[in-house]
Parts: sequence; C-alpha cells; structure tokens
Amino acid sequence: MSAIRELKQNATEERLAALRFEDGAAWANAAREAARDRVVRMGLPHRRDEYWKFTNPASLVQSAPDAAALFETDELPLFHEVDRLKIVFVDGVFDAEASDDLALEGVEIHRLSDVFTRDIHWAKDLYGKLEERGQDPVERPFAALNTAFATDGVVIRVTGKAAKPVSLMYHHRDETSDAILHHLIKLEEGAELTLLENGPAAARFNKAMEVEVADRAAFHHVRAQGRDHQRRAVTGTFARLGEESQFKSFTLTANGVLTRNECVIEMAGDNASAHVAGAAVGDGKDFHHDDTVFVTHDAVNCESRQVYKKVLRNGAVGVFQGKILVKPGAQKTDGYQISQSLLLDDDSQFLAKPELEIYADDVACSHGSTSGAIDDTALFYLRSRGVPEKAAQDLLTLAFLAEALDEIADEALAEDLRARLEAWLARRRG
Repeated sequence: MSAIRELKQNATEERLAALRFEDGAAWANAAREAARDRVVRMGLPHRRDEYWKFTNPASLVQSAPDAAALFETDELPLFHEVDRLKIVFVDGVFDAEASDDLALEGVEIHRLSDVFTRDIHWAKDLYGKLEERGQDPVERPFAALNTAFATDGVVIRVTGKAAKPVSLMYHHRDETSDAILHHLIKLEEGAELTLLENGPAAARFNKAMEVEVADRAAFHHVRAQGRDHQRRAVTGTFARLGEESQFKSFTLTANGVLTRNECVIEMAGDNASAHVAGAAVGDGKDFHHDDTVFVTHDAVNCESRQVYKKVLRNGAVGVFQGKILVKPGAQKTDGYQISQSLLLDDDSQFLAKPELEIYADDVACSHGSTSGAIDDTALFYLRSRGVPEKAAQDLLTLAFLAEALDEIADEALAEDLRARLEAWLARRRG
C-alpha cells in the first residue's frame, strides 16, 4: 500500500468512526450502507488527488470541525421581499417554528428524516442514485459521505408550476456545528420550481442535492453562501435532465475560509438546456473558493453554459475546474464554458483547469479562462468623469461580475444579489 493510500485510509476510518446513522426503512438503510461502502472504497480525498490538487481538503476530512466564530449582522435577510415558502435549518437541524407550513400548490414537501422511516415513497428510486452516477469518471467522496450520513434535508416533488419559490434558509448558531444535509428534488413532466438557498449553515457544512428534471420541466436555483468569515463548506449538486427540460443554477459566495462547490449534470434528453454560473468575492489570504463542474452531453441538440467569475484581493485564492464531456451520438451539442478572475492586487491567485472531451463530430464547444487586473483605461475614464477611484473600481468590479448575474432568470432576484454585492464592496471601500 502506498503512503498516500494509507494516509487516506486512516483518515477515512477516523472520520467514519465519528459518524452514525439511525435505523430506518430497509431501502434507506440499503442506500446509506451502499454509499458508506463507496466512501470506504474511494477514501476521502487527499491533496495529492488530481481533482484536489488546488484545494486542501484536510479540514473537511478531519473528524471534528474547526471552530467558526459566529458572524452578527443587522442586514435584512436575503430575499426578504420575495413572496416565498421558508424552510429553516439551524446548524443542520430543521426549525419547525421558524419555518412556514410546508403546503404549497403544485408542490409536495417532506423532511428527509421522516421519509427515511417510510417503507414506500418515491424517494426510494432517487436517493443516492444521481450521486452514485456522478462518481464516474471522477470520484466525489464527500458526496457519498453525505448520502451515507445525512441527518436531514427536504424531499420535494413538483407536479405543476409552483405557486411561489421554496426558500431554504441556513442559520449558524453553534461555533463547532458540523451539519450534513441532503435534498431531493423531483420535477414531473412540465413542472417548474424556483429554489432559493442562503445562509452559512454551520461551522462545517456538507450538503448534497439530487435533482431529477423530467421532460419539459424547468428548475431554477439561486444560492447565496455567506456571510461567516470562518465557515467551511463542501456542496454537491447532481442533476439529470429530460427532453426539452431546463436547469439553471447560480451561486454567489462571499467570505468563508474554504468553499468547494461541485456540480455534476447529465443531459439525458434531447433539446435540454443547462446553465450553471457563479460569482465569488474574496478578501484576505484565508479565503479559498473552488468551483468544480462536470457536464455530460448524452443526447442530441442540447445546450450547456458554465459562467464563473471571481473577484480576489489581499491574498485570496480562487479555483475553477470545469469539464464538458460530449458522448458519441450527442450531435448538435452547444457547449460554452468561461472562467475569469479579477485580481485586485499581486498577492491573490486564480487556478483554472478547463477541459473539453468530445466524441461527436457535429458540435460547437468552447472554453476560455483569463485572469487580470482592472482595466486602467476604463478606470481613467470614470475618474475623469469625477468618480472617486475606489468607487470607480467598484463599478468596474460589478461590470465584471455582470455576465454571471445575467444567468439568473428572475430579475428581482438578480437585483437583490447585485445590491448585496454593492454593499460588500462598499464595506471594504470604507
């Protein structure tokens, strides 16, 4: 056994020894035990692993989380003006009193912990299935760990157009909380749902979400991660798209010591569309943000877009690893990928690994990755019009992030996030 393999095995055994799951229905036990077996086989990641060479997973692997100081703010909650159904988790525990009634026209919502005890439920055919499919060709052991040991989450089945968005709100109250949540989203044919997520969740947060989008259904996802400065998080989104379906996901990240967001999308139906985007703003050498995306085209005439922008300063680090895989027969594929960073000083760093793997001949695929500073000509132009230097830098920063924010279909949600970005930049300007 190699030294690295032995280190991974020892770390995995130590981490698993600290976790337990309660007995449930036979199907739930079988799914979780199978996921645990996947974790043992793969081992939790090490810095020497190919897809972790830019990000050190040690603090996510260790058996107990590092403490994360609580972050107090007098800002109004994100999306507070949006008419939505609110579901609240505090350090990974469902808060029934703070949450709304789970009844919503066109939507069926249950807690995962309740579903685990039922012998018959549609979740039986979905729980852990997309996560397991997403392990090939790249292993994602934190997602398997989540499937094995998730303590709660939401299970949502959408049968029509949801009357309003569902909003998952994550609060962090315990400096040493270690939360593992797993969400299942199933959209029936022609259904539509907007899912909102916001909040720091816990000192250390492991979240997985499996999304089944049936033919001609549409899923819109808008997420904001923050604002605690010392939080750590690893998330995995696994989606499978049917014919003429739509999947759109946007993530805004500010603050945090370590954030790793993985997104794995399988386009299984013809004429499907998948857009994933993100904007990250980091200030300080303790900020490390990693977006890792894998989109598989396995059907005809499908479109995918990956748009990621990061603004980094004072030693912050940003990572992007994105891949488009076009399988044989996936003709008429349109795949687009762009990752860019705006480095506001010489100490920050952006590490990128864009990839294309194509086995069809009638495709249009492109990728690009750039890093740079604020354009001096544009800055001079604004200053010549009387805009103070720091305010001008903020305007150009917002313009840089605009392409990612434009991926949000709902303009009201996009405007709310723009306002938060403006406030974040203004605080640092002050």
